[in-house]
Amino acid sequence: MARLWHSLTTAHPARTVVMAFAAVIVIGTALLALPVSSRENSATDLITSLFTSTSAVCVTGLVVVDTGTYWSGFGAGVILALIQVGGFGIMALASLLALLVTGKLGLRMQLSAQAETKSLGIGDVRRVLRGVAATTATVEIAAGVILALRFRYKYGEPVDRAAYMGLFHAVSAFNNAGFGLHANSLTRYAQDPWVTLPVAVAVVLGGIGFPVVLELLHHRLQRRTGGRRRWSLHTKLTLVTTVVLLVTGTVLTCLLEWTNPATLGRFDWDEKLLNGFFHSAMSRTAGFNALDISEMQASTLLMTCMLMFIGGGSAGTAGGIKVTTFAVLAAAILAEVRGEPDSTVMDRRLEPHVLRQALSVALLGMGLVTAATISLLTVVNAPFEDVLFEVVSAFGTVGLSPGITADLPTSGRLVLILLMFVGRLGPITLASALALRNRTRRYQLPEERPVIG
Repeated sequence: MARLWHSLTTAHPARTVVMAFAAVIVIGTALLALPVSSRENSATDLITSLFTSTSAVCVTGLVVVDTGTYWSGFGAGVILALIQVGGFGIMALASLLALLVTGKLGLRMQLSAQAETKSLGIGDVRRVLRGVAATTATVEIAAGVILALRFRYKYGEPVDRAAYMGLFHAVSAFNNAGFGLHANSLTRYAQDPWVTLPVAVAVVLGGIGFPVVLELLHHRLQRRTGGRRRWSLHTKLTLVTTVVLLVTGTVLTCLLEWTNPATLGRFDWDEKLLNGFFHSAMSRTAGFNALDISEMQASTLLMTCMLMFIGGGSAGTAGGIKVTTFAVLAAAILAEVRGEPDSTVMDRRLEPHVLRQALSVALLGMGLVTAATISLLTVVNAPFEDVLFEVVSAFGTVGLSPGITADLPTSGRLVLILLMFVGRLGPITLASALALRNRTRRYQLPEERPVIG
């Protein structure tokens, strides 16, 4: 037993990350179950507490009770803390605190932080942690101030309430959590760009991933000092794919919902473009909605599912299979169609193991979504498109919902809890963490080529 415990906790950094996330979810569940966490001052049942804690730590945003009316100030504070811890990264946060207190990091903690933040090397960990903390604080404060001022002077909220609303929505947006203080999310602000645009910008910055943000900031500083540095392939892939998906999502949302009186049809043309962009940005794993999801066309729901499944950037607060995975698979398909021996992107050749990783992530994600959809269809009396949307939203840690979350039975909620956990950590990370031994093959088997296609 002692050897098994040692293998689970120390043999692979990914296991430490998985267990840390699980531990924080358990702590959050215990706190939310306390009577002080609800407005009624009564204990919350275990499944509701567990679902909410998992959704917050995994920065998803799916809820079974209304955040603004069910939870007390203490409960909302617990949710906000769980969002911040989950979005920043538990091992990254622990490493940063150790760095601040002792000024040094142990090798094991550096490896765990590297596994979670996707740092390229051990030497990058300290720089990445400080950069992540600075970026998080800057974006959340800036977005929080803008939102607080808008809530105060446009909507007449009291100063303390406006500040609280601004901070809550800013933290939730940058961490791509999607938790809101209104039962209908941000639909009441659908025509207000001073609310929707700051939220969208915070979502995009959090969603492209910390390595990309830090490289952009470093590149800008080098340009000011006269230095020159090329962007890495990861940064270029993330930015290009993100822009393409944002534009594609905006155009398709507008085209599909332009005349729908329950969504975009009631707005002027500029407000339609604003809400088309906002929906596209939120589909990248954010979870806020300014349009009623349940009133959207089935074609829009399917398009949104595709965006949610792809997700955002690696090592950020977004979920999904990640935009770089999608770009690598697209490059592999293009190379195969052209009959080229190697997959290339932006004048760079992709190594075979990168293609295998991308394919594994995508197929594991598709398998999980399929299995979860079948499971939910057996216990929920809801349209197929709504169930599929809910499942993809949970896997992609998005939080958008057609409105069936609260009606799910206990078994259905447990399925979504598992999906949110896997979606936040990633199928490969979880699979690596569950593997008790790393095997190295010291021989090669004979080659044979099966017929494909």
